[in-house]
Amino acid sequence: MYKTYDTEVAKRFTIYNSLFLDLPFDDIYRTGTLLPILGTACQKGFQSGLTPKEIIHGFFEEMMSGNSKTDQNNLLFKMIQYVERQVVLFDSIEDAAYEKINDLSGKGSIKALINRADNDHKREALIEKLKNFSVRLTLTAHPTQFYPGSVLGIITDLENAIRKDDIGQIDQLLKQLGKTGFINREKPSPYEEAVSLIWYLENVFYQSISDIVIRLLSTLEIPLHSWENSGLLKIGFWPGGDRDGNPFVTHETTVKVAERLQKWILRCYYRDLRKLKRRLTFKHVEEKVLQIERAIFSTLFEEKSVYTSKEQLLDDLFEVRESLIKYHKGMFLDLLDQFILKVKIFGFHFAYMDARQDSRKHDSLWEEIFAVKGINWGKTEDEQIEQILGIENLPALSEIKDDFHKEMLQTFGIIGQVQNANGEEALHRYIISNCQSRKHLLEVYKLAKLIVGENKETLPLDIVPLFETIDDLAEAPEIMTSLYNLPEYKNHLASRGNKQTIMLGFSDGTKDGGYLQANWSILRAKEELTRVSRENNIEVVFFDGRGGPPARGGGNMHNFYASLGEKVENSEIQVTIQGQTISANYGKQASCTYNFEQLLSAGLENHLYSDSENNLNLEQRNLIQELADKAYGSYKDFKNHPKFVPYLEHVTPLKYFGMTNIGSRPLKRGKGGGLKFEDLRAIPFVGSWAQMKQNIPGFYGVGTAIEKIEKEGRLDEVKQLYQNSLFFRTLLGNSMQSLNKCFYPATSYLKEDKSYGEFWEIMFSEYNKSIEKLKIVSDMDELMGDNQVSKRSIAIREKIVLPLITIQQYAIQSMLETGESSELLQKLILRSMFGIINAARNAA
Repeated sequence: MYKTYDTEVAKRFTIYNSLFLDLPFDDIYRTGTLLPILGTACQKGFQSGLTPKEIIHGFFEEMMSGNSKTDQNNLLFKMIQYVERQVVLFDSIEDAAYEKINDLSGKGSIKALINRADNDHKREALIEKLKNFSVRLTLTAHPTQFYPGSVLGIITDLENAIRKDDIGQIDQLLKQLGKTGFINREKPSPYEEAVSLIWYLENVFYQSISDIVIRLLSTLEIPLHSWENSGLLKIGFWPGGDRDGNPFVTHETTVKVAERLQKWILRCYYRDLRKLKRRLTFKHVEEKVLQIERAIFSTLFEEKSVYTSKEQLLDDLFEVRESLIKYHKGMFLDLLDQFILKVKIFGFHFAYMDARQDSRKHDSLWEEIFAVKGINWGKTEDEQIEQILGIENLPALSEIKDDFHKEMLQTFGIIGQVQNANGEEALHRYIISNCQSRKHLLEVYKLAKLIVGENKETLPLDIVPLFETIDDLAEAPEIMTSLYNLPEYKNHLASRGNKQTIMLGFSDGTKDGGYLQANWSILRAKEELTRVSRENNIEVVFFDGRGGPPARGGGNMHNFYASLGEKVENSEIQVTIQGQTISANYGKQASCTYNFEQLLSAGLENHLYSDSENNLNLEQRNLIQELADKAYGSYKDFKNHPKFVPYLEHVTPLKYFGMTNIGSRPLKRGKGGGLKFEDLRAIPFVGSWAQMKQNIPGFYGVGTAIEKIEKEGRLDEVKQLYQNSLFFRTLLGNSMQSLNKCFYPATSYLKEDKSYGEFWEIMFSEYNKSIEKLKIVSDMDELMGDNQVSKRSIAIREKIVLPLITIQQYAIQSMLETGESSELLQKLILRSMFGIINAARNAA
């Protein structure tokens, strides 16, 4: 694959890159000619120990000594524009070669899984597991995608032109790219964020999901029309429902997004029906198909809802099916069955929306409710829970003074409205961020019971706690055990099929506890939650809150889910995907199908094959715990360093994330001017370290932990653990990816800084230590030596954006040295952010 990658991607980029010299920019030839010279100056300069400032000034002196400061600065901005578009070209070339550089029928594919199951006489076991298994990818509105919709459209067309080697079309698209803005002039609204993600539902997921399921069922000789597990592959959807992620979301937004989702799935059905109608032109059939088409047309374009549920549409489609069999010997039945399956999968909801809010907001709301009712809070949690569960009605909305509290109550009020319009599956979960006690869960349960469940025998809503910090993950099993034994909540779970979904936060867990400790704490929490749930006859489903980079739970997810072992419940895989991860891994048919199959295969293999690599023995567990504790101690010391928060606030581009106009949410959760660690959102936190090319959350503490074990003469134990445990090997492999995306020479000037010199040295020491120890443990000469394609991709991307990294650090260094923050320098930092993060594809 490495040679194929070099031919199909690296060499093609070199060839097509020359087309940039014709881009419609002022002085484009000069910019394109000087950029490689700057790139070489950056490489040689950092190798020689020069600072970013020295590199940029040296470049100006050599190449532009007769030009004014204004001309020199203008060139820097033009170079930033140029590099941004080089990144787009490289993305498109890599995407166009996707099928050639990834084995679509190899390990992790549906084809490989079925072949393996057949060879091992496990086809029946596979079919049985498929009946209740599910993979749910939840698209979140977290803003790590810097490309506006117009640019995404060009990227799609550019990829297609590259597949055909259509030089003329590529040239035209690059020119269009040159004139198309990469920056949103205004922040998108929450609704606009939702609309941008619905594009992926319509153009990618609708086809990919149905294609995978159709191929899977057909290969296993299972009739499509009779398949009952419509949720085998499904898409969750946070835009418009996630209030913790975006406090500007309102109940009106939720309703508008739900309406948009329904309208867009009906558009997909309408297009498919028009194609189907061209085949089904027979007596007893054609008239019914035309009737169905007209009904959907009326709903879409005449605001007349002929169908109010997917069941009504399916009834009519099955009537057509019966006529095809009865009168025409089932001609074109396969086409109709494929369409029936799509309607079963996507219903009238298209994607599964979630509501989400922070537990502290619910605390505040209940305080006002009790104040209005004249009730004093009890002193203990048990007393407060008794008071909450004892409330029989809520105050009128007009009695609530706080507008945000009113909005929260109205949010509960529209859940039933969305369910009635799109089906219960459209919005059937409420997620509680920062859940730290059973009271937090019962606060939401009672509100839902009184509003959503009013006049209903049972509550049609799942209450989902999200455990995030290291302490909360440790407390989670005890909290859930208590809830399972609470009669009222126990009855609620019985009405929901004795199934409890629990969300676990990789992002905030890593921010709180560091890389190793967070991942190990989540695995242990899953094991304990599985145990207590099974003891109480509850089927637990885990929903992983992950981001793109390893620092937020990303990296190789197939290996992660394949490695969980028998102690973790495995009825479903649920995971968030966001920003660049959506466009990079699921933005095209080929990549979406490949990555969806990888996740599906991982979960099914974990069930069908019990492997010693996946089940940790006591010695292995003790060693991972020891490593995690040592890494946590190291990370905690670093996090508590007096310069940690000031460094993030005054040195990194943290504050500029709020100026990028890529998302509508604020930079931090808390109000007030001062920056507090606990209020930092995970995306700008991780993204800031990625911009600095330091990637602290993805590796810090790993090197120190291994070194301490080595000093005890036990390094061979860690080596054996790496060889024998897929979980541990995956963890370290993903950490290697973080380290490979680091570039400490860009910030080495900081070691001379009076305020931050010592702090930088601490980071750099851990970086070097981690590389050294990981190479020894993995028995590799270089990091990611076992994944040359990814390593090559990272290397090319980092080389492309090296001038941007240098320009950004030049601006940061200049501001630190002068103590002044000019508009020009700020703009350089901000504008260079886009290309750096887009090139990384999973930097935040």
